[in-house]
Amino acid sequence: MGSKREIRNFCIVAHIDHGKSTLADRLLEITGTVDPRNAKNQILDDMDLERERGITIKARAVSMFWEKEGRKYLLNLIDTPGHVDFAYEVQKSLQACEGAILLVDAAQGVEAQTVANAHLADKAGLKIIPVLNKCDLPHARPEEVLLEIEEALCLPAEEAFQVSAKTGAGVEKLLQALVDLVPPPGGRDEAPLQALIFDAVYDEFRGVIVYLRLAQGVLHRGEKILMTGAGTVYEVLEAGRFTPRMSPVESLGAGEVGYMIANIKRLSDVRIGDTVVNAKGERAPALPGYRPPHSMVFCGLYPVNPGDFENLRAALEKLSLNDSSFTFEPESSEALGFGFRGGFLGLLHMDIVQERLERESGLDLVQTAPTVRYVLKLRNGTEKIVQSPADVPDGSLIQEWREPVVRASLILPDDYVGPVMKLCVERRGHYVKTEYLTSRRVLLVFDLPLAEIIFDFFDKLKSITRGYGTMDYEFKGYEPSDLVKLRILVGGNEVDALSVIVHRDQAPRRGRQIIKKLQKEIPRHLFQVSLQAAVGGKILARENIRPLAKNVTAKCYGGDITRKRKLLEKQKEGKRRMRQVGRVEIPQKAFLAVLGGGEED
Repeated sequence: MGSKREIRNFCIVAHIDHGKSTLADRLLEITGTVDPRNAKNQILDDMDLERERGITIKARAVSMFWEKEGRKYLLNLIDTPGHVDFAYEVQKSLQACEGAILLVDAAQGVEAQTVANAHLADKAGLKIIPVLNKCDLPHARPEEVLLEIEEALCLPAEEAFQVSAKTGAGVEKLLQALVDLVPPPGGRDEAPLQALIFDAVYDEFRGVIVYLRLAQGVLHRGEKILMTGAGTVYEVLEAGRFTPRMSPVESLGAGEVGYMIANIKRLSDVRIGDTVVNAKGERAPALPGYRPPHSMVFCGLYPVNPGDFENLRAALEKLSLNDSSFTFEPESSEALGFGFRGGFLGLLHMDIVQERLERESGLDLVQTAPTVRYVLKLRNGTEKIVQSPADVPDGSLIQEWREPVVRASLILPDDYVGPVMKLCVERRGHYVKTEYLTSRRVLLVFDLPLAEIIFDFFDKLKSITRGYGTMDYEFKGYEPSDLVKLRILVGGNEVDALSVIVHRDQAPRRGRQIIKKLQKEIPRHLFQVSLQAAVGGKILARENIRPLAKNVTAKCYGGDITRKRKLLEKQKEGKRRMRQVGRVEIPQKAFLAVLGGGEED
């Protein structure tokens, strides 16, 4: 590429389902990057799950060449996810860009994630171009939405572009604006190499493919490079751009976005946010990089067939190669045997990992109830981090519980403010503020315990607001709370996989819910099965599952009553003996019923 003045690095950020991937498709078509005959919808979403669910999970990079008025531009686009669980993917992408298209649905208006992404782009110092998408819809309301953009995002309404990513209307004008408004990247080709690793994926044939943004210098094929954080030296076997397939080039210059293959065997050898410099000669300083993503939600993953444990380990290792934000470690449970404890960014991330595991490895899995990470202050002055109810020590040793709290921003029509505030208060939320974005749209801010929103909070919000409410949240910190471990006992034995951590006030209600669900799901045995919910040694709820009754006197047609009594006593003695040695079989669907954790039917 000739000059830095002809390079533009930008990303598309928006709320989920506002048309980012569709706009990317139109840009690829207009620039001639993709042949219209081979085009398909959501070109950059190449994972089956992404195409089926219609969402972007991984950020994608693509280079486009565009000629206008005798000048040839290289446009590097990074398509980002919109869901709150994948916000870390957005943050990574922003550091590789100078500009951002902030996409807003002309019918839906400004949503929670729109506000969050606009703040992220502003914090990263990017030039933000507001764009109204879906202007061709009959129920689009561009004038009102422009007002929302001005009120909520403090961006001038006259700077916004109106397009339809579906039909392509206004997209070429947007391309021209990108070239005019987004500044070209800095950095000189003559300077020592300095490149930021903003992503990496694992390919089983070629090893790790590293996604780079060159801040300065030139990356040549065949040269030796050093990763400053890891301290490892590699030889560049291939460098190239995404167009959108990988296209090798001899070298990448300052300001460019591309990839590098250097015979790296494991994804753990590459740190996202690390800096690539020359192995020989003058070395540039390391770039600031990123904070690594921290798991927020945890759950146990167990194979239905105990013999599949090693297969599950292999499947998890393979999946973690392509998803650096997913973590796992072995754990065991008396009820479920050997399995793993997985760490995820959120509930959608957990759902997608489980679905990928079942699809790609053909395993049947049982997932335990999702939990969050708690910090326990013990009486001996030490702190203990707990990710699972099984790790909780005896209550007499705990001085204080601390739970993770998030600041949730909820955007909804003003008709539903009362019911949504009631929902937040029920979930132990603390009110922060209310802002009116327009006369009809309200921003509510609450501090909520993360454990209260990971189950069904989002479903409840959608149901109360008839689908119009949206939510975004950011981690605030750990705060003290009156929590307890709710133990579930089946037949007098504690089932660790069913234990949950709850607020003391909610323990009796939650205990009754779990016991009622188990009573429906556990089949009757030949002996009575007791179900109990307890905190410490105190029983809060109890139900019994009646035994199966066999009519042992059916074959007695009259005769002496003592004969019938003898048979009944024999049956009673047998049941008593069975209660002592009998084992209660808990089916998988009983675990799954409890995992829902929702309200009583």
